[in-house]
Amino acid sequence: MKGEAGFIDSLRALAGHPAARGLADDAAVLEIGGEALVLTHDMLVEGVHWLPGQDPADIAWKLVATNLSDLAAKGAEPLGVLLGHMLGPGDDRFVEGLAQVLGHYGVPLLGGDTVSGGPPRAHGLTAIGRATHRPVPSRSGARVGDGVWLTGPVGAAMIGLEALRAGTGADASAYLRPRPRLAEGQRLAPYVSAMMDVSDGLLLDSFRLAEASGVTLALDSGAVPLAAPPARRMDALRWGEDYELLFTLPADTPPPVPATRIGAVEPRGFVPLFLDGHPIADSGGLGYQHG
Repeated sequence: MKGEAGFIDSLRALAGHPAARGLADDAAVLEIGGEALVLTHDMLVEGVHWLPGQDPADIAWKLVATNLSDLAAKGAEPLGVLLGHMLGPGDDRFVEGLAQVLGHYGVPLLGGDTVSGGPPRAHGLTAIGRATHRPVPSRSGARVGDGVWLTGPVGAAMIGLEALRAGTGADASAYLRPRPRLAEGQRLAPYVSAMMDVSDGLLLDSFRLAEASGVTLALDSGAVPLAAPPARRMDALRWGEDYELLFTLPADTPPPVPATRIGAVEPRGFVPLFLDGHPIADSGGLGYQHG
């Protein structure tokens, strides 16, 4: 077993329920009582997803926002969250930030669990949503001839983290308090052939979408909107935590939200991804991967 991908592969034999989608999607989709519930769980770890000494209110915001972004990729309406919290310094500020983000998105806290431990500390959150369109979008539906689209620029979180580390006082809100594209996801859901959020890097997530759909994505790096200097374009394409939506649409379908076309879906060739005409056969180095 090797790293995150190997561990997930070992779990697939245990995830035979259709709701699990083969552990190859942003969230589980559970059909029940005439509705489709969308379930997702993400964790944040000190020193990996936030800097030591960072305001716990921002950590709470990011924990909720990253999970809501997975719901956005399914076009889901949030119904509530369950919190897994490791107790420690700054818990009062964490609760303040949690109240801010839940209030901003109108999402109730339904329960959860607390433990002691660390350092490093880690927090988890389960988000529950209701699908607003059926079938619920997945990573696996991209079709040959579709366009590849992105809802907004990449690189803002990268620049924000660098500003925090350097202590420049520059705007770091994209890293500290990301904004999931919930409204855009709900509007896109009836039209997209495939959709996911950009959490681990545009190139890596494009590679994953292509693999799940059994196609090749041909991307034009010059078409990708940037929130970073042009000289940092390749860094921005590999850096994660932008939480924009990456999606595919039939060629004759205009997106119902502001978005930029960054490529096209082609028949599966010998690699899942082409960038500016250059083949990419391996996901290594394309974005952030645990392990």
